[in-house]
Amino acid sequence: MSGTSEARQGDGRDRDTQGRARNARPRDGLGRPLPYGADGVERQPEGVVRGPEETVTEAQALLEAGKPFHAHEVFEDAWKTGPEDERALWKGLAQLAVGLTHTARGNTTGGARLLRRGAGAVEEWASGDGRERPYGLDLVELGAWARELAGVVERDGTAVSAREWAPRLRGRGV
Repeated sequence: MSGTSEARQGDGRDRDTQGRARNARPRDGLGRPLPYGADGVERQPEGVVRGPEETVTEAQALLEAGKPFHAHEVFEDAWKTGPEDERALWKGLAQLAVGLTHTARGNTTGGARLLRRGAGAVEEWASGDGRERPYGLDLVELGAWARELAGVVERDGTAVSAREWAPRLRGRGV
């Protein structure tokens, strides 16, 4: 875990090398904290600057591996380090990934809400920017996927498989 201290600090909190509070507990594949000392899934490094194509490719691989929480962190990096005019796009994609995370964890109400919010954000960005397929992203299909999944989890009230419900960011044909 680069940038994270190995030991808890005097105030009982985990801190990174700059002294900011950072939870160092291991996490499972859906980002849930595990007890200290447990075997967890390697966490995504924070603050990585990637190009848009690399962001989409890395996030897609994480989604297909059933790790939407980790994909959310990749999108969050793009939202925080990318051009100002694309922040709403990357934030919307992060909301979609964290919505899938919540639905896979069994939080169907919160997950459905985040999926719809993310769908609205990416669709709004596309309509305002005029690009429906920036970096090959199929924003129309992503919005439809998110609304479909939100309806499924609200109807069934049960968790879904993150791997089985992973969206195809660039569309079904890619």
